[in-house]
Amino acid sequence: MKPMIGVMPLWDETKDSIWMLPGYFEGIEKAGGIPVMFPLTDDEADVDQLVDVCDGFLFTGGHDVSPEIYHEDTLPGTIPCIQRDRLETLLLRKAIETDKPVLGICRGIQFMNAALGGSLYQDIPTQCPSATEHHQKAPYDIPCHTVRIKKESPLYECLKTEVLPVNSCHHQAVRTLAFGLEEMACAEDGLIEALYMPSRRFLWAVQWHPEFSYKSDENSMEIFRAFIKACSEK
Repeated sequence: MKPMIGVMPLWDETKDSIWMLPGYFEGIEKAGGIPVMFPLTDDEADVDQLVDVCDGFLFTGGHDVSPEIYHEDTLPGTIPCIQRDRLETLLLRKAIETDKPVLGICRGIQFMNAALGGSLYQDIPTQCPSATEHHQKAPYDIPCHTVRIKKESPLYECLKTEVLPVNSCHHQAVRTLAFGLEEMACAEDGLIEALYMPSRRFLWAVQWHPEFSYKSDENSMEIFRAFIKACSEK
């Protein structure tokens, strides 16, 4: 049977709706999984049931992580989604407890780091100015900078390269790394671009967007394949 993957929903407050970018679903499907979008719920019993039926979880991009999670005041331009924070706080804890695979993308890497005790740059241009392009314009499947992958990391084992061209569309980033997480890659300006939790069989997160580039970039597809492979292993 194919593994079932719980995918975190995107929220549109202007339309009062949850929605999904097709690349998240298509990347999972092409790698051999079945994607299922979660509801925006913080009901613990419901989340427990969802965790039971899913084999892995994809933490998607989207709204900023609330600075309350890492004990800071909210700066202008930071736009959180409290409903997502509540859902994902419950889910991440349960995924770690059950050792079910997790992949984070963009907001996903930021949320995981903050929820586990790290901190974030709320706004790169004002808090960490850089010549590296972190917020490119469309099309989003075109690389705009490179990342350097640590040779001792599982990401290097997966991709077999130390330098990877990536796309980029974010204004927040990992600042201080949470205890228990380790860096897998960094951008040209030193910002952390990928991390993992060595104590779990698969908890990875990347700052770039393989859901936009998986059709044109084999390395992006390999990340989805590694995730689904982990979800298939019992």
